[in-house]
Amino acid sequence: MLKLLTQTGWRFLWLAVLVFVGDQYAKTLVLDNIELYQAIQILPFFNLTHVYNYGAAFSFLHDAGGWQRWFFTGIAFAVSALVLWWLKQTTKEQTILPIAFSLIIGGAIGNAVDRLMHGYVIDFLVLYYQDWYWPAFNVADSAICIGAVLLIVDMFKNKEEKHA
Repeated sequence: MLKLLTQTGWRFLWLAVLVFVGDQYAKTLVLDNIELYQAIQILPFFNLTHVYNYGAAFSFLHDAGGWQRWFFTGIAFAVSALVLWWLKQTTKEQTILPIAFSLIIGGAIGNAVDRLMHGYVIDFLVLYYQDWYWPAFNVADSAICIGAVLLIVDMFKNKEEKHA
């Protein structure tokens, strides 16, 4: 077991736990301190705004009648299990890939727990410019996006190494 925790990507599982705990803590702060739909301007292009997302990314299927809660929760746990298995397959020499996987796992579980506990995901980070608003997101969404970018970086890095 010690070999799994030191010689594979599982050595970065602490990062998934950190993302999950940070995400849940931030959402608890929002629930306790910001009224639903209340917007607090932090910067001229950034608000903290308490909203609920009943769907997936960009509120996809938000009005589907409730079945999407269980569908997206199931997908999150299935993807997390698959990524956890992939994480175990990474080697000690790899760094970017297991970090990416860990960020994705932590974010996916963070949003899945919201769906299980509340029936929706708590979002609160809002970027905007004049009348254009990016859909609200949260710490878990940010970790998933950073993880996805790192997957792409790793893909190009490995491509360059194979051709060198």
